[in-house]
Amino acid sequence: MYHCDEEARLDALHRLNLLDTAPSESFDRITRMASQIFGLPIAAISLTDRDRQWFKSRVGVSHWSIPRLKAPCSEVAETADTLVIPDLHEDRCYRTSILADQGIRFYAGASLTTREGHSLGALCVLGTEPRQVTDAECNALNDLAKMVMVQIELQHALGRLDPLSGLPNRIQFLEDLADVGRDHAGEQRLAVLIDLARHEQLSNGLRVLGSAYLDRIVQDSARTIAAAIGRGRTVYHVAATQFAFLAPPGAEPHAYLATLSDLQAQLRTATRDRFIMAASIGVAPFLAGATSPAAILRTAHSAAQDARAHASLASVYSLAVDNAHQRRFRLIGDFDSALRDGGQLSLVFQPRVDLASGACVAVEALLRWQHPELGAISPAEFVPIVEQTSLGGAMTKWVFGAALAQLAAWRTAGLAMRLSINVSASNLEHPGFAQQVQLQALQHRVQPDWVELEVTESALMGDFGTATEQLTILLGAGFHVAIDDFGTGYSSLAYLQKLPGSILKIDQSFVRNMPEGPRERALVRSMVALAHDLGYRVVAEGVETAELRDLLIEMRCDEAQGYFYGRPMRPEQLVGWIDRRLSEAA
Repeated sequence: MYHCDEEARLDALHRLNLLDTAPSESFDRITRMASQIFGLPIAAISLTDRDRQWFKSRVGVSHWSIPRLKAPCSEVAETADTLVIPDLHEDRCYRTSILADQGIRFYAGASLTTREGHSLGALCVLGTEPRQVTDAECNALNDLAKMVMVQIELQHALGRLDPLSGLPNRIQFLEDLADVGRDHAGEQRLAVLIDLARHEQLSNGLRVLGSAYLDRIVQDSARTIAAAIGRGRTVYHVAATQFAFLAPPGAEPHAYLATLSDLQAQLRTATRDRFIMAASIGVAPFLAGATSPAAILRTAHSAAQDARAHASLASVYSLAVDNAHQRRFRLIGDFDSALRDGGQLSLVFQPRVDLASGACVAVEALLRWQHPELGAISPAEFVPIVEQTSLGGAMTKWVFGAALAQLAAWRTAGLAMRLSINVSASNLEHPGFAQQVQLQALQHRVQPDWVELEVTESALMGDFGTATEQLTILLGAGFHVAIDDFGTGYSSLAYLQKLPGSILKIDQSFVRNMPEGPRERALVRSMVALAHDLGYRVVAEGVETAELRDLLIEMRCDEAQGYFYGRPMRPEQLVGWIDRRLSEAA
């Protein structure tokens, strides 16, 4: 019958991660010493698992484990006391044991006891003849058992202490959180995470000062944080430049956040490299035993990253903000499936009208995503985040393929209009982008003159040299280039005259504001005149009323796009829209 604390004992054993590990000379050395002191052929470091005795080290034994039932080491683990059996054949319990059946007559085992009082098993010696033990032998066996425990704790600590800061690491933090959940279930607690600096700050410092600079920051900060929270509480080094600790029981999130301002001030002066640092602090409330340790650490990290958006560089975990981040992360993961699943992605097309004639002269291809579980995902949500990943190139390739195939079909059907496709900064920064576009046009038998590439000012400014080089190649091949969202970027007039393109699209925010007053109209009129003077054909976006159309005609704007003319439409809807306009014109 096992003791009532057997589950706690097993938990202590399993958390050490010793079971089924490789042999170790440091343990084998102690086992050999025990065999030599007793002059016996068999010795072992035996760990008592739920149903077996597993040998971390063994002398004179060929197998790695035996059943726990009627194993003397199991009794040692249950009692946490030294056990001596002079003759197993004479012992009422063990004379029918597996050891007795194998010819073992003598057993002596000393408990391997943790500081918390849990016995992991025994350091034992065994013989094939009955015998007694002296007090000196018994004392030696117990001393050797303590040496085994020192070795166990040392190896355990090596995997749980950060060598640079000397503090317990992330593994230990997670284990201690699990202990809090077990011992204080239902208690409301706060986890605090400190992130010492932004990634770019660390990168710049490493580039100039080398790794010693980072080591110095970590060591100085470790001492500062440990001193600030006081003795009796533990600081954990959970990542390269991140530390965590638990607030005192009963601390209220926002009130405790205010008390951490002193710690932030101390961190700013803790190291000579303080001007490179900008430590952020995140506070994550959790219910002990109800939240997994990994989730607690993740939410604390999330709060610390959110803190970077606050002037105080401190923040309490926000479920809403975290859910938004998790949704973005999910969309990135799911978009790869969308690219491979032909039913999720599609294109719609918004017409662009010549203001003088009213004819549809171009259509803009716009990507749509129908997620199988989340429904329709706005391109304003998924396109920017996908473009920041390695999927950005694959997304552009898919859009070009689908758009050019549709353009070829329209041209075959006699619809002679230009197709406009949006291009991102990540596309323009790829040296092979221009070649890829030309290749896809050839594959779909589309003439370059039929295609217009829309690129924003901001995309051009990211890497102006590479972007203009790619666009210049495409212009030379016969493609058209339009500068999209003009007025919202940060290009100067000096850049404007260097931008490769022949079409300029005025952003809808300027167009829609024209009815508000003469200043707003004067601004758009000036944009149109400047663009014409520089040789651009001008397109106004966001035209939603007849009033806006008339104002743009009076300003001699060339083309217009917006809901007044047509919303983004599926291919068959667009054909119907064109047919209706032709009928009305006739």
